Amino acid sequence: MTESKTFNRVSTIILTILVVFAMLPIVLIVMASFTAETALVRDGYRFIPKELSLNAYYYMIKQGRLILRSYGISFLVTFAGTAISVLLTTMLAYPMSRKSYKYRNALAFFVFFTMLFNGGIVPSYIMWTRFFHIKDTIWALMIPNYLVTAFNVILVKNYFQNSVPDSLIEAAQLDGASEFKIFFKVMLPLAIPAVATISLFTGIAYWNDWTNGLYYVNNEKFYSIQQLLMKIMSNIQALRSNSNASLLGTGAVELPSTSVRMAMAVIGILPIVIIYPFVQKYLVKGVIVGAVKG
Repeated sequence: MTESKTFNRVSTIILTILVVFAMLPIVLIVMASFTAETALVRDGYRFIPKELSLNAYYYMIKQGRLILRSYGISFLVTFAGTAISVLLTTMLAYPMSRKSYKYRNALAFFVFFTMLFNGGIVPSYIMWTRFFHIKDTIWALMIPNYLVTAFNVILVKNYFQNSVPDSLIEAAQLDGASEFKIFFKVMLPLAIPAVATISLFTGIAYWNDWTNGLYYVNNEKFYSIQQLLMKIMSNIQALRSNSNASLLGTGAVELPSTSVRMAMAVIGILPIVIIYPFVQKYLVKGVIVGAVKG
C-alpha cells in the first residue's frame, strides 16, 4: 500500500512537470499575441510583456467578416468530414474484425499497404482535379488525405476484436439480426471510446489542415481558417516590404507581423482546446485497446 502511494505521488509530480513544460509554449504564444510589435522585435518573447498591445487582435477584427466565413467553412469541413470519416472507417473495420469473413486478410493487406506507399502529390492532384473535379469545391477540403486513413481503420478493427466477444455477435445472429443491425446496434455502441478517439484524431487533422486548400482551392469563398490566416500573413509581409505602404492605407502604423502570427495561432487552436476536455476521457481507453494486436 505504501509503495502504491509513493508511486502515485512520484507519477503525479513527474506528470505535473511534463504538463507545465507542455503548457509553457502555449502560454508564451498567448502572451506574445498581446505584446507590442516593437517590444517583440527589441526584447524577444517574454512571459511577462513589457509593452501590452491589442494591435494584433485589432488587425484580426478588421478581417472579421473573412475570418467568420472561414471559421464557418472550417467547422463545416471538420464536423461533416469527421462524421463521414468515422462512418466509413468503422464500416471498413467491421468486416476486417470478423473471423467469419474469408477476405478479411486480403482486405487488411490492402489497408496496411496504403500506410507504406502512396502515389505522391502530383498523381493525386491529377486524379482529384481531372477525374473527380473537386477543385474549388467544399469536397476539396474534405475528401483528399483525411477521409479514411489506414491507422484509424486498424485501430478500430483491433478494438472490435478485443472488446466485442464473438458470443455477443453470435447471439445477435441467432435473434435474426442482419449484419447492418449488428454493426449499428451492437458494435458501434460498444466502440464509443474508439469512435471518440478517431473522431478526435480526424477532427484535429481537418481543423489544422491547410495543404488541401493550398493544392485544390483558389476561390476565397472556400478558404478554411488555416488557409485564410496564411493569406493574411502573406498580405502583411507584402505590405511591410512595400516602401509605399502609406499609399495602401497603412500610413505610419507598423503592422504587427510577429504578434499577428501569435494571434493567429491562438485563434487556430482555440476550438481544439475547448473541445478536447469533452473527449479526453475516451481517448486513453480507445488508443490502448485499439492499439493491441488482435
